[in-house]
Amino acid sequence: MRVLIAPDCFGGTLTAREAADAIATGWREAKPDDVVVERPLADGGPGFVDVLHAALDGDIRYVTVTGPLGKPVEARWLSVRADGRRVAYIESAEACGLHLIPAELRPESCETATTRGVGELIAAAAIDNDVITVGLGGSGTTDGGAGMLDAMADSDLTDISLVAASDVENPLLGPHGAARTFGPQKGASPEAVERLEAKLAAMDVLKPVSDVPGAGAAGGLGAALLSLGATVRSGAGLVRELTGLDAALDDADVVVTGEGSFDWQSLRGKLITAVAGGAAERGLPCVAIAGQVSVGRREMGAAGVQEAYSVSDHVGSVQKSIADARKSLIATAQHVARQWST
Repeated sequence: MRVLIAPDCFGGTLTAREAADAIATGWREAKPDDVVVERPLADGGPGFVDVLHAALDGDIRYVTVTGPLGKPVEARWLSVRADGRRVAYIESAEACGLHLIPAELRPESCETATTRGVGELIAAAAIDNDVITVGLGGSGTTDGGAGMLDAMADSDLTDISLVAASDVENPLLGPHGAARTFGPQKGASPEAVERLEAKLAAMDVLKPVSDVPGAGAAGGLGAALLSLGATVRSGAGLVRELTGLDAALDDADVVVTGEGSFDWQSLRGKLITAVAGGAAERGLPCVAIAGQVSVGRREMGAAGVQEAYSVSDHVGSVQKSIADARKSLIATAQHVARQWST
């Protein structure tokens, strides 16, 4: 049997590449005769640069930028030559990610965290690239891209194509907007959420694009990129194309995907649904392994996922699953292999 392993990252515990390796290890231990192919994925959030670097012949560049708390952080971006053009892939979370903000500081930083470092990354990439693709996701910011725009005030993007890679469809404002949907995840209290909403609504530069799907991505960073003329592409779709996922699907008998939490947000165009959709197009069974699963059978079935397995349920608790994330994922993958390998 040919098994395709194509997960996203598992929250703050395992990168997509680490998760793919753990699942593949568990599967091979349980079913050593199966052919296992790993295709770690990302949708524009954490892991975007790592996943593309593994698939493309490009160079990783390093630059020190302003982190979300105003302190210097080292960030990476990927430079690739394709079709006679130089293309830069930037992961916004490298400069303004939630993982860069200690949990105890988030209730305060949720209103002050800046995207300035993202602008500095774009400015650096603009020097010798024709296309700049910015992966959105995993941010600790809700500044509407104000920091990014300020850092890019002197940058010339006239001859550069700007792309926002994201699968978030939320607008900038309203009940499904950047502040009210994602603010609480970044430490914002109900009062702070309303202050953030008001601040975003007052940003004149964002008003023309505030209702565009994806404007609310990364705390409004999507809207700021749209205001600069960026086009929006599905992050999962882009990674699917560049990593050769479709060719791997063509050769598979069963597909295994996964992420940290398989929940309602997973069904709103995120990576799991992209993988499951590709499997469904080929009549392949697709199963998911996640740290936690809160999606019902009917909902996951509609998305193309036949079965979902919770790592925390398999090992006994969330705490146990996090204490040794790799070991827990390997054990769960062994169980799944015994269920699905014929």
